[in-house]
Amino acid sequence: MALTPVFPVHPPLVSLPARVVPLSSPVQWLTLGWRDLRQCGWLSLAHGAFLAAFGLALMATAYRHFWLLAGAISGFLVVAPVLATSLYAMSRAIEHGVPVRWQLLRDTWLSWQQSRFAESGGYWCLVRFGILLALAGTGWVLTSAALITLLAPAPVNMPTDFLRHVVLAEDSTLFALWLALGGVLAAPIFASSIVAMPLLLDRRTNLFQAVLTSWRVVLANPGPMAVWASLIMLLVSIGFATGLLGLIVLIPLLGHASWHAYRSLVDASALPERPRG
Repeated sequence: MALTPVFPVHPPLVSLPARVVPLSSPVQWLTLGWRDLRQCGWLSLAHGAFLAAFGLALMATAYRHFWLLAGAISGFLVVAPVLATSLYAMSRAIEHGVPVRWQLLRDTWLSWQQSRFAESGGYWCLVRFGILLALAGTGWVLTSAALITLLAPAPVNMPTDFLRHVVLAEDSTLFALWLALGGVLAAPIFASSIVAMPLLLDRRTNLFQAVLTSWRVVLANPGPMAVWASLIMLLVSIGFATGLLGLIVLIPLLGHASWHAYRSLVDASALPERPRG
């Protein structure tokens, strides 16, 4: 009997409308995220505890190698939407009345293997997006290191050197340039990922459509997106200011809130759903 070759099934490219939301919406997303965090309990907090412990170990190891430390922190912030995938899955399960258990998280992280060769819109696209974000983070670290190395008045090898010679320097031009360059590079990453990961988790679509939808959301809601980005930066800064201990709560809070941001900003009903655990 002849075998019929199996080719990847490409999901149709559908134009997903972006909803326009009020300026205060990010506060509502955080409120809903807090509700989900309380309902999921230790499963959510375990994500924050793991990342906080990993960050503390990283800081202890790389403290005297500033660019390694900076690269690790920058990479962590860039790929955070990927690391929060199971937090999105938990909020999605709550929304649909599915029990939130350990098995849900296991299935979420292993589902990409089952669809790697089956369809271009399978879970494998989440892994590809994570790789792209990691490469973007690496590019920023290399660019930043080159800028500081060329323009700093003294060698920068430790965090205290960066604080003394760049942040607190009498001539603040270098620090302003460093911040501006970081903003220019971070803006397209934020615009590309604001709803892309939750959309890839929730619906059968491809990476191009998810990123395109994310950009459409940002263009339709510049004010709320600026508020949301500011809140994320503020909460992450608080987490780092508390010696990373605050991240135990803040990481799952932002992960759950990001799911509600996606649900508020995108009408994805035209795309088929993925299985819910």
